[in-house]
Amino acid sequence: MSDAARKFTPYTSRSIGGAPQWSKLSLEQREAVAVVSRVLPFRVNSYVLDELIDWDNVPDDPIYRLTFPHRDMLRPPEYEALRALVLLDKDEQRIEGLVHQIRARMNPHPAGQMTDNVPRFDGKLLSGMQHKYRETVLFFPAAGQTCHAYCTFCFRWPQFVGMDELKFDARNTVELVEYLKRHSEVSDVLITGGDPMVMSARALANYIEPLLVPELSHIRNIRIGTKSVAYWPQRFLADKDADAVLLLFENVVASGRSLDVMAHYTHPAELRTSVAQLAARRIVSTGAVLRMQAPLLRHVNDDPADWVELWATGVRLGAVPYYMFVERDTGPSDYFGLPLADAYEIFRTAYAQVSGLARTVRGPSMSAGPGKVLIDGTPTLRGEKVFALQFLQGRDPDWVRRPFYAKFDPEAVWLDQLVPAFGEKRFFFEEGAVERAGASSSHPRAAQLEDEPS
Repeated sequence: MSDAARKFTPYTSRSIGGAPQWSKLSLEQREAVAVVSRVLPFRVNSYVLDELIDWDNVPDDPIYRLTFPHRDMLRPPEYEALRALVLLDKDEQRIEGLVHQIRARMNPHPAGQMTDNVPRFDGKLLSGMQHKYRETVLFFPAAGQTCHAYCTFCFRWPQFVGMDELKFDARNTVELVEYLKRHSEVSDVLITGGDPMVMSARALANYIEPLLVPELSHIRNIRIGTKSVAYWPQRFLADKDADAVLLLFENVVASGRSLDVMAHYTHPAELRTSVAQLAARRIVSTGAVLRMQAPLLRHVNDDPADWVELWATGVRLGAVPYYMFVERDTGPSDYFGLPLADAYEIFRTAYAQVSGLARTVRGPSMSAGPGKVLIDGTPTLRGEKVFALQFLQGRDPDWVRRPFYAKFDPEAVWLDQLVPAFGEKRFFFEEGAVERAGASSSHPRAAQLEDEPS
């Protein structure tokens, strides 16, 4: 059977023992899967197992690190306590209690996703949407809240582990359409998950086509966030409705909108297979824009050469390098995170080795509470070494591209660990930020506040 025609076969913690590769794992590695998967989601498929993982290099293979749980993703006392409960005591009530405690410690919804980003409409919270930046609304279709395989770093891991009180999902587009009609400042809708590409072409069309009506002519860009391009490229080649998916993309482009496939390519191995490359070319052939983005991850892609190969291959296939993100402060971020200073040097080193066509990429960028914060350098100014920073997106649009500076800290891994340089007491966006946001009726947070009781 060719790679393009293979049948999709998923594996979870309960069924992974039936995969041919399971016998290649040591007892310790199997134990880690059994224990850590009680806390973090685990799902893989036959394509990832057969084509992307180098089993002679396990556990150090980057795609193995990206998809299989490891004991170091939990803190040592947590792992030992959970191991004893899972393998020895087998007390489900106590296991659930400890798992809940560990998950709560892992900052399950960072950057104000639940508290600050959910909009209101006629006094009702729209739990299947987020509206953090003025121009862009995120939409979470209920049918797309899983993936072909799960990434171990995923910042949306609560979507997949039964934490229903922290889950984003929407059953239809009725509320989305009505919300967008009232918010003409919105130009972009990002359909996200999970992964919308787990849905059938018909289901995906049911979410997208209502956005193409004349009343929503201000919606100029429709984005689809997906990892399917890497974990199941057959979605665009041999799945029974693959052609229907591509026709839907063509129809969106024909409507005058831009259709942007926000492709999560995390390592160049994901683009080395012939089916992955063909899938990329088929997507681009519809007139859709294929944009590449991924976080920088220790153990996975912390070698600049990985990014050089990834971006260069993408450009050759017609894709646009878009973002290198800093690993978010959620889930097993202690395992995957890198100091911001190291992240900047990895980005700079890789950026210097690609042509101008790949220098569309921006990074390293932190998707923090106030917005997307770019690390733009580590210069010495006024005799002080600093981080040069700026917003690529902000809760207040006035913050965008305003330079600011933080004291250089070689150990800092996130925005909240930085302090202002030059003796300043606060960053400019901290002092009076709430008042500024509330003063602008075009700002998404202000729009949200309009429907809240005073």
